[in-house]
Amino acid sequence: MTPQLLTIIVLLAMFVIATVLPINIGALAFVAAFMVGILVLGMDTDMILGGFPAGLFLTLVGVTYLFAIAKNNGTIDLLVRGATRMVGGRVAAIPWIMFGISAVLTGVGALGPAAVAIVAPIALSFAARYRINPLLMGMMVVHGAQGGGFSPVSVYGVTVNGIVSDSGLSVSPLTLFFGSLVFNLAIAVILFVSLGGNRLFGVRVHDSATADAAVTEEARTSGGSGHGAVALATGGPADTPTGSGTGGSADTTAEHQPVRFDQIATLVGILVLGVLALGFGLDVGFVALTVSVALALVSPGSQKDVLSQISWSTVLLITGMLTFVGVMESAGTIEYVGDAAAGLGAPLLVALLLCYIGAVVSAFASSTAILGATIPLAIPFLLMGDISATGVIVALAVSSTIVDVSPFSTNGALVLANATGVDPSRFYRQILVYGAIVVVAGPLIAWGVLVMPGLL
Repeated sequence: MTPQLLTIIVLLAMFVIATVLPINIGALAFVAAFMVGILVLGMDTDMILGGFPAGLFLTLVGVTYLFAIAKNNGTIDLLVRGATRMVGGRVAAIPWIMFGISAVLTGVGALGPAAVAIVAPIALSFAARYRINPLLMGMMVVHGAQGGGFSPVSVYGVTVNGIVSDSGLSVSPLTLFFGSLVFNLAIAVILFVSLGGNRLFGVRVHDSATADAAVTEEARTSGGSGHGAVALATGGPADTPTGSGTGGSADTTAEHQPVRFDQIATLVGILVLGVLALGFGLDVGFVALTVSVALALVSPGSQKDVLSQISWSTVLLITGMLTFVGVMESAGTIEYVGDAAAGLGAPLLVALLLCYIGAVVSAFASSTAILGATIPLAIPFLLMGDISATGVIVALAVSSTIVDVSPFSTNGALVLANATGVDPSRFYRQILVYGAIVVVAGPLIAWGVLVMPGLL
């Protein structure tokens, strides 16, 4: 067996093991990089670690550190409350507000599951109170998170842009960002129309202030741990009646609390990150860490448990996968796949197959890991110039992330766990069917819209 074929088999085995067993695929990737590199390729440790993405590690830690501070000091809650008040009593606007909040959170650097975990409880509580289709509301949150997920300062965006830049291809980070955003926005429009959103026009919230306080209380009591879903499953009450108990009045008091200095500082810090990273091209990781340290100096109290909130599992996953990809490159696997693709004489077919591979595997495993594996495999035949590199990269990015609506993914599971006022089994089947539709149709549509025009 050739080393190239062996690395591909090992890569597939890692995905299977990580899907069946609760083992971080990044840890598997580091072990695989060590075993294959030392025993098969004769590499030493320094050569193996040469593929470790130090810059990406810094970026992941920096942006998740900053987001953890924003969550700790209540800045994220402040943004969510402000956005929900923007509804202004129009029920039809609520799903779009939730889409926008999720997109903004991931767009400024939050991980997709983190954004969904924050927004989904509030969104699904709104759905239960105002009789909005919960599938519509939940999927609007997920697609919003994916829509903003490829901004140049996001985890997805940094991962893909880093791989593409190292390969020598020319793909604009903003093209990747807006390509994903527009694609997910189009899906959201279709969802809104097909799941009854048009029937919400003209429906008004008569007492938005009281309702907003009650929804916030519902999200607090049932959202974070999925208690609402548990209550439904056991036959208990899932909702807190509007205006009852003391929680609603406490939340109403919180609504009228003034914005604190540390929250203003955090908002300014996030704005500075965007300006310096996007406007001046400074390193995202260094800027995010600088802003985080500045906020720590301004408000030391906001640092409680912040380091534990950094998504170390995601950091391990991404850095491990890219280190193994470095070993694959040393083995000549990337060139091997490129030559095989060239031998097919059908780059369009190769692009479509990669889109489906990314979609199917990502529905059960990590989207970030899939991006780190499929995009390097596409680079060799993209360098041949027979097909649009931009179209293929954006199509692969979209195909590997829109399937996060699956109930087997973190985002889909968060939506399922936080649903209130529904039969959990029935809602699970609805999400499963919708996820299957996206897996089947999503890659084909992405390929047809983003890749095919490049040959015309």
